[in-house]
Amino acid sequence: MIFVRRRLLALIVLLIAVSLLMGGCSAKPAGQQDRSTQVSGQTLKVQTIDIGQGDAILIQAQGQVVLVDTGDVPAREKLVRYIKSQGITTIDKVFITHPHADHLGGMAAVLENFKVKQIYDSGLTTTTALYRQYLTTVQKKNIPFEVVAQGSTIDLGGGAVLKVLAPQKPFITQSELNNNSIVLKLTYGKFSMMLTGDAEKEAEDKLIKDYAGELKSSVLKSGHHGSNTSSTTAFLKAVAPEAIIISVGANNDYHHPHPSTMKKYAELKAKVYQTDRDGTLTITSDGQTYNINKEK
Repeated sequence: MIFVRRRLLALIVLLIAVSLLMGGCSAKPAGQQDRSTQVSGQTLKVQTIDIGQGDAILIQAQGQVVLVDTGDVPAREKLVRYIKSQGITTIDKVFITHPHADHLGGMAAVLENFKVKQIYDSGLTTTTALYRQYLTTVQKKNIPFEVVAQGSTIDLGGGAVLKVLAPQKPFITQSELNNNSIVLKLTYGKFSMMLTGDAEKEAEDKLIKDYAGELKSSVLKSGHHGSNTSSTTAFLKAVAPEAIIISVGANNDYHHPHPSTMKKYAELKAKVYQTDRDGTLTITSDGQTYNINKEK
């Protein structure tokens, strides 16, 4: 058992070290990135997939396919089925915002059913069997693995860009998986979307401190499934979204979304969508305007 644990620790250290050495291969510091708002004229598509209590967000831009989180273990087959229904066989980039089961749980099925070219990770580790399986499979398949760096940008082509806003270093304590989630801002011309993982109040406060006027976004993916630990009034004011999408399971045990959070959203006068009642939510944008379509 001790030998196995030592091998696991060595694997984690090796992956993180390699990712740091590779830093910059596919992500550049914001200052070095072309900040042009020119877009290709093609349509950006963002789908918050209805996979129950968890997150799985599919982005298609200029021929690139990006998956942010993979839902929970019980939703694996549904996730794979949905991605295949979009005619996708290769996923260019997968982001695991943090290693909780409702974000990491579908990864084994994704790796089994699709060719994955690149994985981005927060760099914060855990000791669960699910996380160990994830690292072992990544190593076995020799998939490029990179720990994200705050402030870096990832070009998706055609004018679509992901900027990494979090996690900030040093981490908000090593045990805080939610607050050390990867937070991304997707920008395509005049359209933008804030992807928050399960970031809670502490992370939101740091985002406001670090980015202030950069947080404003057309659409907000509700942090932590609409929990009352996220979506502080100050953060919502900084993001000022026109629409909010909550990825949540029907009648979930956590009572998400929380009534106090829904009250804050109502005060914003933002349009609120929920996967449990609306099904998969599809955003399309030409870089000037955007539409949100409900499955149900």
